[in-house]
Amino acid sequence: MRLKVESGSVSLEIELRDTPTAKVLAAALPFESTAQTWGEEVYFSTPVSAKLEPDAQQTVEPGTACFWTQGEAIALPFGRTPISTDARSRLAAPCNLIGKVLGDCKVLAKISSGAKIKVTAA
Repeated sequence: MRLKVESGSVSLEIELRDTPTAKVLAAALPFESTAQTWGEEVYFSTPVSAKLEPDAQQTVEPGTACFWTQGEAIALPFGRTPISTDARSRLAAPCNLIGKVLGDCKVLAKISSGAKIKVTAA
């Protein structure tokens, strides 16, 4: 399953993993949200909630699609965040790993805080 994320001129796809959180997100499609940014990360609220999964991580490679359970939000890091200690993305808290951004994740830099986000099935 793939998600399509669109905001202004930005359109990208996320290849979902087979996880409980990814399944709940897929079942909630389509939905709209508002982008927030934190360093080189775009995140946005979703209409779902999920419990922290056993393989949740706080430090991930750029382009890893994550679900922040505390904020009920998808987090899409594309580089360093304010708390990164190396080139990897360090999230605000451990997050469920839901998939991978296909293509160049740096396109996320074009999304500004406050931008409208549309999430659909790809």
